[in-house]
Amino acid sequence: MKAVVISAFPATGKTYLQGKKTGLKIMDSDSSQYSWIQKGVRHPKFPQNYIDHIKKYFDKADIILVSSHKIVREALVKNGIDFFLVYPSEEQKEEYLSRCEERGSDSQFILMLEDKWEEFISDCRCQENCKHIILKSGQYLSDVELSF
Repeated sequence: MKAVVISAFPATGKTYLQGKKTGLKIMDSDSSQYSWIQKGVRHPKFPQNYIDHIKKYFDKADIILVSSHKIVREALVKNGIDFFLVYPSEEQKEEYLSRCEERGSDSQFILMLEDKWEEFISDCRCQENCKHIILKSGQYLSDVELSF
């Protein structure tokens, strides 16, 4: 069986879902391990090296949680990988900034998310060739049922 790939926005509960006892093999795949050679130096093979990593786990996991970066979503489509895209509505900005603070995200990340919120959500809304799941206020990945 091929794993379900979920591209999920920050603070949607990827790490929580991965650690939850569900009876499923859930892999939380962090793109930063593949996107940088060192701080400030982008890996020349990114995002394809990340996509290759994801493909290795198709038969080893039930769910693979991946980055929601636009470049990653575009690479998923280019490689013919079906995926769910999970993100909040534009109105949930303050809720998600608070979630990031509560989980201990650094202030630079929070400021970037605050500054680019509308752009990120708009990019998610416009993403083609995936199944969209827009989380409601107070909702996390663990609260949604995926219909295949």
